[in-house]
Amino acid sequence: MGKGKVIITLDEYRIKRGISRYKLIKNCNLSPAQLNSYCRNQVARIDLPVLARICDYLGCEISDILKYIPSNE
Repeated sequence: MGKGKVIITLDEYRIKRGISRYKLIKNCNLSPAQLNSYCRNQVARIDLPVLARICDYLGCEISDILKYIPSNE
């Protein structure tokens, strides 16, 4: 049985709205390395308080920056 996956689409969302990485780092209390991990979809364990801060700042829903991709069966 194939497995689906969750991808982080924060960078796409950020770019579409013209928000700089610097603004996210400063306004969401993130380190540059932490934001880069989220933007590159390289996060092994998602930090829910971080996602909450990002969503609060962007005024978005969690589904705007996380997507579930079902398996291709």
